[in-house]
Parts: sequence; structure tokens; C-alpha cells
Amino acid sequence: MTAIYISDVIHENVMRDIRKNALVHVGYGPSKVNYLDVCDTIDGVILRAEIFTRDMIEASPRLKIIARHGVGTDNVDLAAASENGVWVTSTPGSNSNAVAEHVFALLLSLTRQIVPAANRVLAGNWAEGRGDLVGFELSGRTLGIVGFGAIGKRVAAIAKSFGMRILASDPIAAAQDAAAAGADLVELDTLYDGADIITLHAPLLPSTRHMISARELGLMKKTAVVINTSRGGLIDEDALVQALLNGDIAGAAMDVLEAEGIDMKNPLAQNRIQLSEVPNLLVTPHIAGQTQEAFLEAGTKSWAEVQAVLAGDTPAFPLNAKDLRKLVA
Repeated sequence: MTAIYISDVIHENVMRDIRKNALVHVGYGPSKVNYLDVCDTIDGVILRAEIFTRDMIEASPRLKIIARHGVGTDNVDLAAASENGVWVTSTPGSNSNAVAEHVFALLLSLTRQIVPAANRVLAGNWAEGRGDLVGFELSGRTLGIVGFGAIGKRVAAIAKSFGMRILASDPIAAAQDAAAAGADLVELDTLYDGADIITLHAPLLPSTRHMISARELGLMKKTAVVINTSRGGLIDEDALVQALLNGDIAGAAMDVLEAEGIDMKNPLAQNRIQLSEVPNLLVTPHIAGQTQEAFLEAGTKSWAEVQAVLAGDTPAFPLNAKDLRKLVA
């Protein structure tokens, strides 16, 4: 019987269909298994946040596909998958709207001081200190979007409804595409210098790791806000924390951090500081893509990719097709 490993929770409708067609092992909840304990039986993997290493791939003689439930691939060893004839796929566009909406949830929470305001009410302080809770409006502000793919374009569309000016920077974006979305395509330094809010939507690559560090933070306005819902490694968190504490920028909101998958009891442990010591930093636990709608689409697409590959077909959204074809040749 076909055996499928699912690393994290997926939509219940998709899970129901998978269980009708395969033996399922899960990496979460009360029935959680260690992948290496069942790896010799697994034909396909649906992968969310778990890090999938070379050792795991090479220990899986039956494995034919790792279907990412999402778009990022930094938690999969693509080279090892290709070398072992394993397809790696993604679900492009499945969570674009969810992530874009979360950008504005974070942004509005930060700029309107929603969390401290709500906490004061919970503590019984309705009016005390209310005069300190002065935010700023998005209308008329400049939003800088780093990475102008599906999510970046959706962020731009939402920003237009707030009456924002939009700058975008992406090495492969066409100026006419940016113009059609109401954005001015600019160089990164121009974006950092001119934007009131910077939001990141770039992949984590060797070339993009710490693309925002002390230098880039120094280019920003002291009133600037940085949002990251993409990958934690894009920002040098030590430099960010120092910039926030020193007042070099006004605030930051993060849904992703560098320490993910290591030790999240103290997310900023590498900076030797507690989150509570950085009041102008808002952090959510990598939930930007977690909506019912996004889960259903990502789950449906990833399961379809698994079924296609196990039936001997080519997947619709392969990430290592070129390498696999070289291997076959």
C-alpha cells in the first residue's frame, strides 16, 4: 500500500482524501512519528515546516516526491533530492493572499499600537496613558516591496486601496509589470532610502541572506517600519534589534525568525535579548499563510502532485526538473 508522510497539519478535507488512498504517517500530534523510523516505507512526503535533510532523503529507498505545502524550499535539500531521483514540488500562489493580508495585519497592529492598547484594557486601564497610543495612517505613505512575485503584487493591490505610493525592487521583475500594478520599479538602496514601510517577499538564497543588515538599516528613515513574512534569514536580527533599540528605525514586525526549527523558547536568543525588551518589535509564529482557504489550496495542490508522480506522470510545479532530467540523461 502507498505510504505518505505529512510533516504538519493540513486541511482536514485533504487529509480525509489522502487517508482513503494511502497509509498516512504524521510528524505532529498524538500520533506523531519520527520520519527516520518509517522512512523505508514512504513513497511520498507532503512537507510544511519540517527541515528535510540529505540523510532523510538517502534513507528513503521508495521516496519519489517531496511535495512542499507552500512555496519556500530552504527546508529541503534540493541537491540531495535530485541526486536520488526525488521530485520536489511547490504550490505557487496558494497562500499569496493569506500572506499579503497578514502583512497588513502586522503593519496596522504595529502602526496603531494595537497590542499594547489591548493589553492595557485587559489590565483594566481603559483611559490611563491613552494619550501615548498615537499611531500613523497608511494613506499617503510610501510602501517598499522587496520581491515582486505573486505575494508582492497582491501586497501592492491592497496598498493601493489604502492610498499608498508603491516602490518595488526585484531583479527579474519587468518595469511594465510593476507599472501595471501601480508600482515604481527601483534599485534596493533607493527603496530603502525612500520607503516609510519596507516589506520583504524574497526567497532565502546565499545572495539574499542578511540582505537587510546594519548598512541597509542605516539607509532607512528613522520613522521607517520593516515587515518580514518571507524568511527569517533575510534580516540580520542582531543589527535589526540594535537599530530598534537605538531608534534608528521606528519599528519592525516579523512572522519569521532565523532561529526557527532550532529553539523558539527564546526566539532572539542569538541576540542575547528577550522579545519583551524590544517593545517596537512585533513577532508572530510563522502563521502568515495559515488560513483555511490557503490550507485547502496548498493541500489540494500538494496531494495532486504526489498522486501524479506516484502514477508515473510529471508534476505540474516541479522545482528540480532540470536536475532530474540531467540525471536521467
